[in-house]
Amino acid sequence: MAELLPFHGVLPTVERVAQVAAVPYDVVNSREAAELAAGNPYSFLHVSRPEIDLEPGIDLHDERVYHQAAAAFRKLCEEAPLVMDQGRHLYLYQLEMNGRTQTGVFGVASAAEYRSGVIRKHEKTRQDKEDDRTRHVMELRSHTGPAFFTYRDNASIDALIAKELQKKPLFNFVAPDGIRHTLWRLDERVSEELSELFRREVPVFYIADGHHRSAAAARTAAECAPKNPDHTGKEEYNYFLAAAFPAGQLAILPYNRIVKSLNGMTPADFLMHMNEKFFISPAKDGEATRPGEFKFYLAHAWYLARPKFDISRLGVIERLDVSILQDNVLAPFLGIDDPRTSDRIDFVGGIRGTGELVKRVDSGEYAVAFSMYPTTVEQLMDIADAGAIMPPKSTWFEPKLRDGLVCHNF
Repeated sequence: MAELLPFHGVLPTVERVAQVAAVPYDVVNSREAAELAAGNPYSFLHVSRPEIDLEPGIDLHDERVYHQAAAAFRKLCEEAPLVMDQGRHLYLYQLEMNGRTQTGVFGVASAAEYRSGVIRKHEKTRQDKEDDRTRHVMELRSHTGPAFFTYRDNASIDALIAKELQKKPLFNFVAPDGIRHTLWRLDERVSEELSELFRREVPVFYIADGHHRSAAAARTAAECAPKNPDHTGKEEYNYFLAAAFPAGQLAILPYNRIVKSLNGMTPADFLMHMNEKFFISPAKDGEATRPGEFKFYLAHAWYLARPKFDISRLGVIERLDVSILQDNVLAPFLGIDDPRTSDRIDFVGGIRGTGELVKRVDSGEYAVAFSMYPTTVEQLMDIADAGAIMPPKSTWFEPKLRDGLVCHNF
């Protein structure tokens, strides 16, 4: 069974919610976070990116960063304020971007189900990032940003949610980036009914985004349990904040690649090597339009690459567009054997558009850019079901869930 349980949510007031809600910590760097939070003492970025209130250039893992996060969270709770609901609730969370909506459910998920595989993953996590998130959560004693789950569409859950969406929302605001965020608090009876539907009809959750948050939550539970002589497994630290959305409503954008050098080759050399495995032709623009194909930007020109080999004969991982690129271009031609550790490659979310790829290459900082066709949600779930791991940076979900809308203290 997949548990998504009601909890005592910690929420900003209606008057402050638009100022509090902030983009996730991992989609902005320190400079961008500081710019977004400038002039807004209520921005949750003071909690999620606390270095913006310390001296420039401070090590992000410095003790003072975590202490600053806890202090900022306490201050926000007092001054915004953030208020804990007395009852246990689930919350509906709807995001609208460019005329498309997706509606999910805020609840708490089980760290034990993450460890057992009921909550399925498709990415490897990095130890340093796990350490950082675990320390952040432990300092705050709160899960302040949700893990983003998906599940296979379910008519019964859809029907109950549709009925509740007819009621007046608790929050409804448009963020500076134009995305509308709407939140409903379900009453306790409906919360229990919806939670039971998930338990009965949804066998597994899939992590769409938030692998490090989920891993950190499991580590938090493991750290807290031995310190409690009366541990039962039902304490709040055994659960973490999650927002679960039906797969049919989600959209994945491409996660594009840019590479700093051609590994000693000239552009002409690189094109010659590409012709060994791909049909190469000039392209008018950089939008990849079909699975199995990708485009690349080299020496001020776009090219289309179509495999000369039969991708239908490849395995579930190998036929991913990002795998085709990695296995047939990045590793053999450009010498990037491990994109997780190589300092010669970077990744650009599809929300930035192909113009960002052109800009990076034309600046001279990068030599070639690759525009990918997005991975599908079905591929993500199939890979997670197989217990397999996607290449890094295979998916970019939009719109991004906001931190600070609902927190879970423990």
